[in-house]
Amino acid sequence: MLLRIRVALPDRPGSLGQVARTLGVAGADIVQVVVLERAVGRAVDDFTVVWPSGASVRRLMSGLGAMPGVRVDGVWQAIGAPVHGGNDAELLAQVAVHPNDGLATLVDAVPGLLAAEWAAVLVVPADWALRSAGGRRIEAAEPAVVHASWRAPESPKLPAVTPLRARALSGPDGTRYAVAPFGRAGLVLVTARGGEINTLPAEPEPFFGVPVDDLPHPPAAAFHTSEVDRLAQLVRAAALVLGDRLDLVSAPPVRTPAPLS
Repeated sequence: MLLRIRVALPDRPGSLGQVARTLGVAGADIVQVVVLERAVGRAVDDFTVVWPSGASVRRLMSGLGAMPGVRVDGVWQAIGAPVHGGNDAELLAQVAVHPNDGLATLVDAVPGLLAAEWAAVLVVPADWALRSAGGRRIEAAEPAVVHASWRAPESPKLPAVTPLRARALSGPDGTRYAVAPFGRAGLVLVTARGGEINTLPAEPEPFFGVPVDDLPHPPAAAFHTSEVDRLAQLVRAAALVLGDRLDLVSAPPVRTPAPLS
């Protein structure tokens, strides 16, 4: 299976190579490395690796955790190696060529661009600010899904979104979200990663001297600032391309149960 591993490490010569060697010894085949951040002597890198389906992911945590100065910020299952560079421009070109399907095109592409599992466009109702006041809940309409990627759950868990600004969020179950508003019609794009990785019981013997059974199950990493910024730029550009078409997007009608006969 394909895994995404986020590692914080010292930003000095040789550190990246040591992490790569440790991943290789653990059994991971590296297919991509993305540098997310370099500042104040530290770096944050994302590794996309092919990992044997019959091996425990905690084996990775054990090997990397034994390295001085290295911290694992998250491990999650990927649907493909995230793409970079001109892919964003190519996606926006497809939105422009087929504007009637523009939102669906954008939503289906975002998970692959940001190492996420699914994405959806929501309509946030105009009374969203009334949903909480003075610390108490007020009855008001909830956001509704108008488009969802093909991997999205039938009834996805949604964070408390507002149409104000792009940001990263974490759900109570550990799901990681990134949200970005279109700036009109109350539309917000949400993308998510998280959930349990399908693993087998840990190996009985310690790996790199760290008992594997003592390690917690690795969570997915929160969306990095650079990922949120990328999503916001994509959404803003798509909003400019689609223009007034966004004002025609509306929430699907709410189904009312048929009366009992």
